[in-house]
Amino acid sequence: MKRLLVIRLPKEVNDDVQDDPTGVRALYDRGNLNGAPQKAELISQFYVGCAISSIEKTNLIPAAESAIVYSTITGAIGMFVPFVTRDEFEMFQTLEMHMRVEFPPLCGRDHLAYRSYYAPVKGVVDGDICEQLGMLDSAKQREISENLGRKATEVTKKLEDMRTRYAY
Repeated sequence: MKRLLVIRLPKEVNDDVQDDPTGVRALYDRGNLNGAPQKAELISQFYVGCAISSIEKTNLIPAAESAIVYSTITGAIGMFVPFVTRDEFEMFQTLEMHMRVEFPPLCGRDHLAYRSYYAPVKGVVDGDICEQLGMLDSAKQREISENLGRKATEVTKKLEDMRTRYAY
């Protein structure tokens, strides 16, 4: 497993099971073309790049929200954390887009093509790239922040808040 997928069953599946406690109806219900009657909804997917050896949903600090922490076969440790608001997600997604342009990969392969190795990235922002904002000079940080409609200090504060909300 080199990619992480988050899928969810529709809410009405639970109601269908509760209506028929024997489960017999589920055996005979068929979807379109004899497919499964309930289809899972793909929420997000992300290519990690190395085989994931361990995965755990946990709180790293007391009173924090849960996060998905994984480790890979090479010893890398990563974390998937949920965004609180849609606005926050869109800001980080735009920041990631700008940082991909500013820091092209050394090997020449496009970052988005790498993270979309098996299937396109969906619903995930690569925080490692966003963290590289601090490596840019202040003029470039201001330019990117203006494109985001925020001040440079505000964007830096958002990155710091995301880090401290779940881990440090």
